[in-house]
Amino acid sequence: MKRILITGSLGQIGSELTIRLRKDYGVDNVIATDIRHLEGSPVVEEGHFEILDVMDREKMSEIAKRYEVDTIIHLAALLSAVAEAKPQLWWDLNMSGLVNALEVARELNLKFFTPSSIAAFGPNSPKDYTPQDTIQRPTTMYGVTKVAGELLCDYYHTKFGVDTRGVRFPGLISYETEPGGGTTDYAVDIYYEALKNKKYTSFIAEGTYMDMMYMPDAIDAVIKLMEADPSKLKHRNAFNITAMSFGPEQIAASIKKVIPEFTMDYEVDPIRQGIANSWPNSIDCTDAKEEWGFEPRYDLDRMTEDMLEKLSVKLNIDDNDLVLN
Repeated sequence: MKRILITGSLGQIGSELTIRLRKDYGVDNVIATDIRHLEGSPVVEEGHFEILDVMDREKMSEIAKRYEVDTIIHLAALLSAVAEAKPQLWWDLNMSGLVNALEVARELNLKFFTPSSIAAFGPNSPKDYTPQDTIQRPTTMYGVTKVAGELLCDYYHTKFGVDTRGVRFPGLISYETEPGGGTTDYAVDIYYEALKNKKYTSFIAEGTYMDMMYMPDAIDAVIKLMEADPSKLKHRNAFNITAMSFGPEQIAASIKKVIPEFTMDYEVDPIRQGIANSWPNSIDCTDAKEEWGFEPRYDLDRMTEDMLEKLSVKLNIDDNDLVLN
C-alpha cells in the first residue's frame, strides 16, 4: 500500500484506522471519505477528506483517480441490529456500495480490502472453534450480506484478478468510538457504565459467548493482512480472526478486578439476543496465523485495564480508585 482510499472513515473501524494509516504511511497518502462531514473530527480536519456516498460509483472513481490511490479499504456499512430494523436499506447500502467499490478497484487495478464478520456464520455452523471453511447459513440480513460480500470478493479475484482481501471481524471493543447499536456493543457500553455508574444492565444473557477483539489488534490485523505476500494467501475473503471469547459475566468479573464495587444485572433484548444465539461461541483462526502471521496482543484482563484507564481520561473521571497493575 502506498496511497489509500478509505470509505466509511468516520465509522467505528474507519475513524481509528484512518489515524493509524496516516501515522504509518504519511498524512498525504491516506484519503478519508464518508457520507457526512463531522466538524472537529481529526479524520476530517487532519488530512485529506472527501464527502462520498458509496452509491455514487462515478464520484468514487473520480476521487481514486485524482489522488492516484493504489488501495481501497471499503468500510461503509451499518451495524447488525440496525440492519435488522432496516433490511432493504442495509442490502442497498452494503451490496451496491460494495459492487461500486469493487468495480473501481477492477477498473483502476487497485488492491482491495473489505471486512466480513462472524455474523456470516449461522445456527447450523459449528458453534465451537468454527472452522475457516464451513457451512454458512446466517439468519440475519447483516449475515446474508456478509456472506454475499465474501463471495463477491472471491469472484472479483478469480474472474478479474483484483487483489481482494478481508477478515471476519468478531465484536470490536474500543474506547475511541461509543457503542452504536451492534449486537456485541454491550462489551463496549459496559465499560462506560462501570466508570460512570459502577453498574450495568446487560441486554445479552448470561452464558452467551461471543468472540471479541480489542480495536488495536483489529487495526494491526488489517494492516498486516494488506502488507502480506499475496503468494502466501490461500484464503482471501475472509479470514477468521479472534482474540478472546467470553460471556457478559466474564467481562463483568474482569471489570470487578479493577472496580471492585461494580455490579451487573440483566434485561435481555430478544432481538439482539437472537442474533447472538445464531453466532459461534468461538472461532478457529489457524489459517490467518499460518498464512499471514496474525497474532493478537490483548486478552480480556489486559484489554479491561487499558479500556478503563483510557476511558477515565476521555470521560474526565478520576482514576485514582482503579486497581491497575
